[in-house]
Amino acid sequence: MIYRIRLVTCVTLALACAPRLTPLDGTSAPASLPRSDLSRGHQRVVFRWEMEDPDMLTRGDGAARVAGPDSVRLDFFLAGGLGGGAAVLIGDALRLPPGAEDLARRLIPPAPLLWAALGRLAVPPLRDTTARVDGDTLRADIGSPTVWRVTFVRDTLRRLERVADGRVVEWVERRSGDGRVRYQLEPNRRRLDLFISRSDPSVFDPTIWTFP
Repeated sequence: MIYRIRLVTCVTLALACAPRLTPLDGTSAPASLPRSDLSRGHQRVVFRWEMEDPDMLTRGDGAARVAGPDSVRLDFFLAGGLGGGAAVLIGDALRLPPGAEDLARRLIPPAPLLWAALGRLAVPPLRDTTARVDGDTLRADIGSPTVWRVTFVRDTLRRLERVADGRVVEWVERRSGDGRVRYQLEPNRRRLDLFISRSDPSVFDPTIWTFP
């Protein structure tokens, strides 16, 4: 019982560190969001990554092999050849290789936020969506109370935020121009930056979707 009280207290304090969700700006708009499906076909996305939290700073290289519309394999390699991690996401099912769960779980966001990092909106269906437009920017709150806030600039997904108890717990933002994607987990101040260098058509071996 004491352990449960302490756990609830820690979670409550962690959420209190997350920023409050601000009201939507702009004028009211129809609750219809742009399509953000991934193109069919295979792409290999190459990036550098850097993860920082209060305890450590880690960096390395990585690649995402994307099979539109709903499959991706991510491989992360630590700088200096000291190890790595991998994950396969098909739909909303995330799979990790045996023995590499710790690094992979620290690096890889939950499925909806990982898809947002690739430009695809794939949140669980919820009732009640409120949208507002400000110039070329459309923002929408999904759920009542809000569970997700999504931001589109014209037809491009730029940001997805997960909300709990009126606070932004974690988010992904895709910056235009420099190929940077940032994932932030607010309660423990964990940040993951991806610096995308190129994206090329590719051919994948079918075995990449399974781990030994």
